[in-house]
Amino acid sequence: MIGFGCITSLLGMVLLWLTTIIPEARVPSCAQFSSKCNNEATTPQLLFLYFCLGLMSIGAGGIRSCSLAFGADQLRKRDSLKYAGILESFFSWYYVISSASVFISMTCLVYIQDALGWKVGFGVPVVLMILSTLSFFLASPIYVKPKAKANWLVGFARVLVASFRKRRIELCSQNPDELYHHRKGSALVVPSERIRFLNRACVITNPEEDLMPDGRASDPWCLCTVDQVEELKALIKVIPIWSTGMLVSVNVCQNSFLLLQASTMNRHITSKFEIPAGSFYAFLLLSSTIWIALYDRVIIPLASKIRGKPTRLGLKQKIGLGILVSAASMAVLAIIERVRRETAIREGISDNPDAATHMSAMWLLPFYFLLGFSEAMNGVGQNEFFYTELPKSMSSVASNLFSIGLSAASLVASFIVSVVRGFISGENQESWVSSNINKGHYDYYYWLLATLGFATFIYYLACSKAYGPCKGGQGHCWRC
Repeated sequence: MIGFGCITSLLGMVLLWLTTIIPEARVPSCAQFSSKCNNEATTPQLLFLYFCLGLMSIGAGGIRSCSLAFGADQLRKRDSLKYAGILESFFSWYYVISSASVFISMTCLVYIQDALGWKVGFGVPVVLMILSTLSFFLASPIYVKPKAKANWLVGFARVLVASFRKRRIELCSQNPDELYHHRKGSALVVPSERIRFLNRACVITNPEEDLMPDGRASDPWCLCTVDQVEELKALIKVIPIWSTGMLVSVNVCQNSFLLLQASTMNRHITSKFEIPAGSFYAFLLLSSTIWIALYDRVIIPLASKIRGKPTRLGLKQKIGLGILVSAASMAVLAIIERVRRETAIREGISDNPDAATHMSAMWLLPFYFLLGFSEAMNGVGQNEFFYTELPKSMSSVASNLFSIGLSAASLVASFIVSVVRGFISGENQESWVSSNINKGHYDYYYWLLATLGFATFIYYLACSKAYGPCKGGQGHCWRC
């Protein structure tokens, strides 16, 4: 899947680069000071552009959905103290490199495109993608390549259907004669007691009818293995904790409002150099990268040296700390926005949303500093939590849960804004998120997100307690 994603992404990027070289593939430029200019894209040009972007999206999905789990598979061992530290470092530095690459693309590549043109600007990513694809395939002989298992989505559907079809079967945990269907050589021969109604899916009611001579189920939609049942249970079990990470991602999705906020503040570093408002998002990436590096290379070694033994925050502790700091960051942003709004009113520019106050935009850095710490703790913690808690056969599922949560958070963020605009506005009252940032009350909106964040933290504590101990128990400082 990663190889397919590399080739598809490369093909999409090459075709997109060709639009800068082949005149017929792009909209013609208009002559300077020309009053008449027809530069609308034709249908073939639009279709070609959409095709390029589609290939790049498909390729990115193939790479991102599997690269984290595949990289963790290369570490081989899964149950040792040393492995836990290596695994945490891997997840941390994977996140660092991903953030650093986005930071470079937002700064260096954008500068190259502006300074040297689109041909060079699109050509550089093509060269980088060629090198990436070549290095991936050249190193293929040394990879650890676990064999692909059956489609887990189909397996989940079979468990649900089989449980429903056998809903009249009475389960008795004290019955030693109850037979369960399990994979040959599997360590799981009896299902757990949690979510017991799913256990019906693996109960053998009539061995002669339910099983084939080779031991397989005669109807996989009526009889499943204990492993399939436990895999679905594991996924259901982590869903509540997965849902708590969504609000942290909701806070990250406020970039458009932060852009508006930064554009109305003094962004000058010197009298001649001004930071673009759109570049402030890079401070979040920089902050999370610095925090991960500090945690992995300074804080953890120092704490281990002081205690005289390997010391790490538990996964639940990291996720909870990330949620709490995320809520605190929105409270800090609300205070900053209140000061900025009062400054705009005092300077008499409240009716001009495009005017900049004399308040320095550097006041936004504490917010990015805290949100970056939250991302470093919560993002890395969630990825490692899902990977270690879900069965090995669900590694790709585990590595995608965080990304799915980020996508869901975008929808939740849009819903919150729609609710705020719909209920907190009227003929004589500006919306909190008014297009005129000086007339609105973005500080109230940020306080709302901060309140939701603290409520989410309380919800997380309840989910964490209900989840129980993580794999390996709670006695190890490096685990949950």
